[in-house]
Amino acid sequence: MRSVTRLTDWLESRWTNPAYSGWLLGGMGLFFFLAATNSMAGWLYVMSGVVFALMAIAAVLSRRTLQGLTLTRRPIQPVSVGEPVTIELLIQNSTRQRKSLIQAEDLIPSVLGSPVQRVVELINPNNSYYWVYQHPATRRGIYRWHEVRLRTAAPLGLFWSRKSFQIDAIALIYPTVLPLQRCPLIDQLGQQNSLQLQAQRPIPATEGMTRSLRPYRWGDPMRMIHWRSSARYGELRVRELETLTSGREIVVAIDSAANWEAEAFEEAVTAAASLYFYGDRQTLPIRLWTAGTGLIRGRSAVLETLAEIQPNEDTQFSPLLDATVIWLTQNPQSLNTLPNDSRWVLWGDRMPSSARPGIIVGKERSLQSQLQDKV
Repeated sequence: MRSVTRLTDWLESRWTNPAYSGWLLGGMGLFFFLAATNSMAGWLYVMSGVVFALMAIAAVLSRRTLQGLTLTRRPIQPVSVGEPVTIELLIQNSTRQRKSLIQAEDLIPSVLGSPVQRVVELINPNNSYYWVYQHPATRRGIYRWHEVRLRTAAPLGLFWSRKSFQIDAIALIYPTVLPLQRCPLIDQLGQQNSLQLQAQRPIPATEGMTRSLRPYRWGDPMRMIHWRSSARYGELRVRELETLTSGREIVVAIDSAANWEAEAFEEAVTAAASLYFYGDRQTLPIRLWTAGTGLIRGRSAVLETLAEIQPNEDTQFSPLLDATVIWLTQNPQSLNTLPNDSRWVLWGDRMPSSARPGIIVGKERSLQSQLQDKV
């Protein structure tokens, strides 16, 4: 069976492969020829000759239909999990003949789904067909594929012919970034680092000046509330001083070299992206660390790293020994090796014996609500 499939695939891609109707018509032509040989009837020879001539014309026209067609692919815009990936292809007909009844097939990776097909009814001479389709992005990752196939049995439907085009495609599917309204895990570290820095260095002339006002978050000191603006807006407003955006960097570190359960690791990647972007929105000095990439910064770099990251990756960079770390792990033993003033997010069902505060992520509540819990 496999050998027959290989033969038909080779015929279809290199020349033409008879369709079911082609095999049926060829059998009839052979029957007419054998009958003519046996009976020496001239009209049977004519019938068999007409059948074979029709088959030859169908085979040549089927192959010729795909000649003069070119394909181009437009860059695929990155999306997050749950959003559709928009894929755009342009099929151009640079000949003076009309091209009709063409089956286009985009061979996307199997992890994304089955190959996507579209039937192109007609492409006029020196014209083009714009093929746009959307595919659901159900899992993060960086996906690459290269082949698009055009297949036709036009105009008579007796022979299939196929032509492959090598067109590179890269689809970036980022992890979900949760819209955190507050995150005490990061808020406490940002205030703690600012106070430490303020105590360690001389106070410049701009120290303590109000840089902006923001809504009150849990844990903000009462002395930082700007009462006049709070009365005007009808909600508590807090002064954000120059010292609040200075100090040691906060590092969101994911324990990517360890062994993880699949579901827990996907939640950890989502948590890492959400924590990083929350800290970035608060204008805090923040970076991401993984065992394979080390320290990185920047929205695009962080999202691409988290899109591609997998558990059990090789450790290329040593763990952080002197940094303010938010450690995301499923291994409770690793919490005892964290630097001072660090925090942790643990996927498990038991409270670890750690002197540093953190969050245990369970399954009974959403990840977003747990990341907004008080530490």
